[in-house]
Amino acid sequence: MRALLSVYDKTGLVDLAAGLADLGWDLVASGNTSAALAGAGIEHVQVAAVTGSPEMLDGRVKTLHPAIHGGILADRSKPSHLADLEAQGIEPIDLVVSNLYPFSSDPGIELIDIGGPAMVRAAAKNFAHVAILTSPADYPGALDELGRSGELSAETRRRLARTAFAHTAAYDAAIVAWLDGAGGPGPGEDADLPPSLALTLERAQAMRYGENPHQRGARYRIAGEQSWWDRVAQHGGKELSYLNIFDADAAWRLVHELAADTGEQAVAIIKHANPCGAAVAPDLARAYRLALECDPQSAFGGIVALGGPVTGAAAAAIAEGPQADVIIAPDYEPEALARLAAKRKATRLLSAPGPEPITRQFRSLGASVLVQGPDRLERDRSAWEVVTAAAPTTAQWRDLVLAWRVCARTTSNAIAIVTDGQAVGVGAGQQSRVVAAEIAVAKAAGRAKGGAGASDAYFPFPDGLEVLTRAGVSAVAQPGGSIRDHEVIAAADAAGVAMVMTGERHFRH
Repeated sequence: MRALLSVYDKTGLVDLAAGLADLGWDLVASGNTSAALAGAGIEHVQVAAVTGSPEMLDGRVKTLHPAIHGGILADRSKPSHLADLEAQGIEPIDLVVSNLYPFSSDPGIELIDIGGPAMVRAAAKNFAHVAILTSPADYPGALDELGRSGELSAETRRRLARTAFAHTAAYDAAIVAWLDGAGGPGPGEDADLPPSLALTLERAQAMRYGENPHQRGARYRIAGEQSWWDRVAQHGGKELSYLNIFDADAAWRLVHELAADTGEQAVAIIKHANPCGAAVAPDLARAYRLALECDPQSAFGGIVALGGPVTGAAAAAIAEGPQADVIIAPDYEPEALARLAAKRKATRLLSAPGPEPITRQFRSLGASVLVQGPDRLERDRSAWEVVTAAAPTTAQWRDLVLAWRVCARTTSNAIAIVTDGQAVGVGAGQQSRVVAAEIAVAKAAGRAKGGAGASDAYFPFPDGLEVLTRAGVSAVAQPGGSIRDHEVIAAADAAGVAMVMTGERHFRH
């Protein structure tokens, strides 16, 4: 039996090669792989000795030769193929061990592998007769099976072939993405939404079920890329569910936006991907209590995201509050973690790094996919226009910014009301903006007086604004852009409230 080894990632290489040699396999190796085997004292033959051709073009051509590819691709069930091998003096290759240059980590022309993908694909195509190993994680299992059975089963070879084609597909997708972006001669105005998107998704986390028990669910990540979810540490509680991850992602991103805006400690509480509480304060315990006061009933079974390390005082406040499905924070003091783990045995306690920026958003529609750029709130307050006779006070500006952030991350139609750094009412997901305002006011329960309101899209008529002003809201942020903006502004002036237009709509569906 004969194996060809040509790998960039040499993890586990020596152990695999030694194991194959102990089983009586003949080894062929190229370039630096050969050097690694020689350094370990493992007997092998260099590729150049098999091909009769030295490596050339700075290593760009090593294995691209009939003596290699004929040995890999020959169909052993066809006498004509075997006759061709005999006529050309080519020995069959029964196992290929190859992985590709790490293009994603350091993209560039010289890391576009040619010979590697050719070998991998050739072996994978001929999996009926040839096994292909592309991942060091598969080495121990392959050695064990070879030691027990003397060969790899048809089922194993098929599974390894699938892994190999996924490996080359992810590699090609990374090259296409690089050529579309700043690293290469991308398509200019199509850089964000190029003519094609080559995505390979690898399963990162299995789940018991999806959104509902009758649906299967898992978390995937783009192959070759890391998500902040891959660096999450779970300290207690049950296994994370599909909705836990979906909602926790929304909470984690919102709390980071709030903290970045204000420089204060921030807390966001999310239920069904919508904020049901948010606040900023000088300390985390107070921020949690203020966030919870917005809608404590909805907070039950929700996600609590804390923008700073959880102290003992913050843990004590959380322990007094309603049951949360997930608590997520950058870190926990030992006392805080112990207290929460003892008090909230079913709660998933997560520590996590900051979320990576969203570059594209995808939504599947059967055989179609909608793709868009991220909804970033990039305009700072200096871009907002005061359109009423009354201008916001310093305190109102602080609440307007917070209300705008919360509203933009709430399902449309959305209205948010904030008073003194605390969200007091959120109306989410309504077909009518007036109804969204009524819900926000009802949840505020008298706390809207003197507060700031925000609408994710313009008020088409004054009626939605009037719901807020009757409740005592004294400043409002909205995008503007309606043909009746003048009527809405007049209604704001008549109520004596300050209104700013941000110039940006933030629909969320």
